[in-house]
Amino acid sequence: MAQVVLSNGINIEYDTMGDPSNPTLLWIMGFTAQMTAWDENFLKMYVDRGFHVVRFDNRDCGLSYKHDGVMVETDKVTMQAAMGEEVTVPVPYTLSDMAADAIGVLDHLGIEKAHVIGASMGGMIAQTVAIEHGHRVKSLTSIMSVPGDLAYGTPADEALAALLAPPPPDRAAYIESAANWAVWCSKKHFDLAEAKQRAAREYDRSFYPEGSHRQLAAIYSSGDRSDALRNLATPTLVIHGRDDTLLTPSGGERTAELIPASTFMFLSDMGHDCPRPLWPVFVDAISAHAHRHN
Repeated sequence: MAQVVLSNGINIEYDTMGDPSNPTLLWIMGFTAQMTAWDENFLKMYVDRGFHVVRFDNRDCGLSYKHDGVMVETDKVTMQAAMGEEVTVPVPYTLSDMAADAIGVLDHLGIEKAHVIGASMGGMIAQTVAIEHGHRVKSLTSIMSVPGDLAYGTPADEALAALLAPPPPDRAAYIESAANWAVWCSKKHFDLAEAKQRAAREYDRSFYPEGSHRQLAAIYSSGDRSDALRNLATPTLVIHGRDDTLLTPSGGERTAELIPASTFMFLSDMGHDCPRPLWPVFVDAISAHAHRHN
C-alpha cells in the first residue's frame, strides 16, 4: 500500500513490496514518469528473488509534492547548458535535491544501505545518489541514462520532439497519444495496447504536465557528472538498449567507460523502455549484480 513520507522537507509518495529484512532495491523512475511505471508484476519478480523493493514518485510527479505555480525559464537553462556555460538561471531544485528525496525515503524506512536502480532521469538521480551519498549505496544500476555530458546520448530529433510536445489535456486524446511513444521504444517489442493502458492509468492517477518544465530544468542545471563518476567506487551495472533514440546508446557506453570496473549490458530489441519480453533478462542481471555486492 502506498504511503507518504516527509522527505527532504516535502511529501514523497512511496510503496514497498517484500520482506523488509531482505536486501533493498530502491527504484527511481525517469522524466515525468510516475513510480507506477515500474510495473508491479516486474517488481514482484525481484521479491521472488529474495529482495525488498521500494519505489517512489519523484517530486513534481505522481502523488508526491508538486511545486505548483513555480515558474522556471527552462529554455534559458537548456540554452546555457547547451552552450557549455554555467547555468545561472534560478531553478527550484536540482538532481541533488531529488537524490536527497530518495535518501529521505530510506531514512524513513530505517534502511541504512540499498541497491539503487534508476532509469533515464532516474538513472541520473541514482548516479547522483551514489556520488553524493555513497555510504548509503551497496550497488548502482543505471538504465538507459547518461553522465550529463551533452556530447553523449544526444536524443534523435523526432524522439525529443515527441517527448517535449505538450500532452493533450483530454483523457481520450492522451491515451491515443501513447502511440507516439513508439518513436523511442523497442522496435520489436512495442505494444500499443499496453502503452494505452499505461497512459490511462497514469492519467487517472495524476495528470500533471506542469512538472515537466521544472524536472527538465533540474536535469540541465545539474551539469556534467563525468569527473565524479570517474571517482565512483560503487559497484555499477549499466544497461542500455540499441534501439534507444531518446537517450542514444553513446550515453550508456560513456557512463560505463567513466565508472571504474562497471559492467555494461548492451541489449538488442530494447529502446528507451523496459519491454515485457526482456523482463527475465533484467531480473537475472540486476538480481545477480545486487546479490554479488550485498
